[in-house]
Amino acid sequence: MDRRVRVRFAPSPTGPLHIGGVRTALYNYLFAKKHGGDFLLRIEDTDQTRFVPGAEEYIIESLKWLGIEPVEGVGYGDGPHAPYRQSERKLIYKQYAMQLVDAGHAYYAFDTAEELEGMRERLKASNVDAKYDAITRGTMKNSLTLPEDEVKRRLENGDQYVIRIKLPRKEEVKFFDEIRGWVSFNTSQMDDKVLFKSDGMPTYHLANVVDDYLMEITHVIRGEEWLPSAPLHVLLYRYLGWEDNRPSFSHLPLLLKPEGNGKLSKRDGDRLGFPVFPLQWKDPFSGEISSGYRESGYLPEAVINLLAFLGWNPGTQQELFTKEELAEAFSLDRVSKSGAKFDLNKAKWFNQQYVRMLDDQTLANILENQVKEKTSGVDFSKEFIFKAAQLVKEKVSFTKELWEYSFFIFQIPESLDEQVVSKKWKPELKPVLAEIKSAFDAMNNFTAEDAERVYLEVLEKNGIQSKQFLQMFRVCLTGQAGGPPLFELAALVGKESCSARLNHALTILP
Repeated sequence: MDRRVRVRFAPSPTGPLHIGGVRTALYNYLFAKKHGGDFLLRIEDTDQTRFVPGAEEYIIESLKWLGIEPVEGVGYGDGPHAPYRQSERKLIYKQYAMQLVDAGHAYYAFDTAEELEGMRERLKASNVDAKYDAITRGTMKNSLTLPEDEVKRRLENGDQYVIRIKLPRKEEVKFFDEIRGWVSFNTSQMDDKVLFKSDGMPTYHLANVVDDYLMEITHVIRGEEWLPSAPLHVLLYRYLGWEDNRPSFSHLPLLLKPEGNGKLSKRDGDRLGFPVFPLQWKDPFSGEISSGYRESGYLPEAVINLLAFLGWNPGTQQELFTKEELAEAFSLDRVSKSGAKFDLNKAKWFNQQYVRMLDDQTLANILENQVKEKTSGVDFSKEFIFKAAQLVKEKVSFTKELWEYSFFIFQIPESLDEQVVSKKWKPELKPVLAEIKSAFDAMNNFTAEDAERVYLEVLEKNGIQSKQFLQMFRVCLTGQAGGPPLFELAALVGKESCSARLNHALTILP
């Protein structure tokens, strides 16, 4: 590549950052890392009517939590191309809009909202696409139809206007997409988009092209929803004389809902019980709170790995990647053209793998806080909690589940699993259970191995197979139908606790 790779993530601060937007940021980040280039953050806030307080800060905090951090941009220092917030670049854009007007590639349009609505209604009534284009602009109030002196007078009087691009009536616009190959659009299917608005702000189309050029962006990697806008951007590069410096385009596949068709939405997450935002979001207008991956217990490494695989694969059997390994393996030619379905079970699996990778002391510290919160006034040693965390580590998918999977280690169960009791318990087993308790009480060295040996000796003496009784015995000790290795758990809680647990079971079982 001749130029240093420069990519950008350019969200609009119109609400919380969707997880699909996070994936776009991730792919840009990985591409930049792979090629030793720059990744920058630009905030595209040209539509001030849709601005949501707190959204910009939310975007920055999300990227920081995930470690997808730009080298320059909003929240990351000025850099050589500041400012990076489009509302602060307002004065830059008009000169380029005027350059297009002067070159005959754009024009002033003075149509009122009522006149535009009237045009659309007339076209709809005639079963014609309602768009402002090479045909309909001839019937509207713009600098192509009005006398030159009237245009001048309107401008001098301060009449409201927008600047629209002047598209050719019928021209094939072709460009190469790094993911989709050659893409072709005909301008007859496009409309004369507004480039510059009456409030003095550019639209996304003009601002994004101007900024990408001035910020020396070499690759535009963005969502599939922007594919229909790409031919307009290709033409803008040509009309502004920047065709030789136009970035390559890559349009990423959509993130799809787990069931059926369509883009993954907050509604799908609410319905199926998973987040679609990286962090919890509180709507500043309604007060509604939406769940986030961070608050739901996902580790940032797991979210990164999960998102990388939603639309890309490395071409190998490897599924767990560090961020550095992802950057090394990432390439646009392995990004899929088709949408990627979100899989909640796979998301949990990724998180489980990364929880297992946490060191035991980290898990013990987390569990210690949960134990203190749940068992006020009971003092457990750090060594005891450490061993408990080790026992349940393989069971949890989220660190917040540590207590859920270990609470029976810290307290005698109040009740026994009813389903197991109804299937496995028989009154004639009561003497056997009492014999196991007595055998445990008589032990001097209460290790996992010795406890299991004594348990098996009692069962053999009574002609009972272990596989027939083991789950019921687990329920007697823990109240639960499943859990960590039973005799390791017994050794951890100790002989006295096991005796108390079995005595409790003997008193409540029929």
